[in-house]
Formats: sequence, structure tokens, C-alpha cells
Amino acid sequence: MTITWILVANASSAFLYTNRGPKQGLEKIRAYEHAASREKASDLVSDRPGHYKSAGNGHGAYIPPTDPKQNEAQQFALQLTRELEQGRNSNEFQRLILVAPPQFMGLINGNTGSALKGMVSDHFEKDYTKVDEKTLAGHLEGCIYL
Repeated sequence: MTITWILVANASSAFLYTNRGPKQGLEKIRAYEHAASREKASDLVSDRPGHYKSAGNGHGAYIPPTDPKQNEAQQFALQLTRELEQGRNSNEFQRLILVAPPQFMGLINGNTGSALKGMVSDHFEKDYTKVDEKTLAGHLEGCIYL
């Protein structure tokens, strides 16, 4: 019997489902929330950018090298891939399906090791975090026998 994990995620929330075989349906095993990804960028930084003066009348402000919201999304993607790696290391699943919007899918793929990538059978670049399990099952029935 092949156990499949399905990660349905976006930058602020994620759900991990399992399918234990044909006609077993989906079972939600974990839910993740990342509230910082919903914050305004100005609320994520500690203070205003620093200022500098240059020769003559020139002056300006330092701009952070990365967008604070992008940084939070990266941290959440890293957290999720660590959870998936932990499940892989303890042999909790044999197959993985990833469902996330394109930008967040890129962050997940960037943090995924080659052993875990080898377990990914399908991926969908859609945001299905707000759909119920029945609707999600309908979207996944082409790649898994539910």
C-alpha cells in the first residue's frame, strides 16, 4: 500500500493531507498558519530605513535588500519543506503531491532536496487552500485514486 502525502499551501497557510490507498479518500493530518505573511510589509520591519549623506547635496535612504513579505514566505516554505523531509526520513509516505500558487511553489522547490524531489509525483500550481476536502479531491482524482 502506497501512502501519499498532499501538501496544499500558499504563503500564509498550508494543509497536509494523506491518502492511504484506493478508495480511502483524503485525511487532513496537519494544518499550518503563518500569520506574519499576512502582515503589511511596514509592520514586519523594526524601523525605518537608515539614511546616508553623500558628497554635495545628495542624500537618500537605504532600501532593504529583500522584501519583508518575501522573506516571511521564504521562511514558511522552509518550515514546510523541513516537515516534509522529516516525514520522508521516517518513511511516513512514499509519494508526494504539491499544490501551491506558482510563486510559492518556486520557494518550496528551492528548499526541497533531491531525495524529496524524487518522491514528488505531481504538482499543481493553484491555490486550493480555501477549498473543502471534497472539492480538493475532485481536483486531484486525475493523479490519485480517491
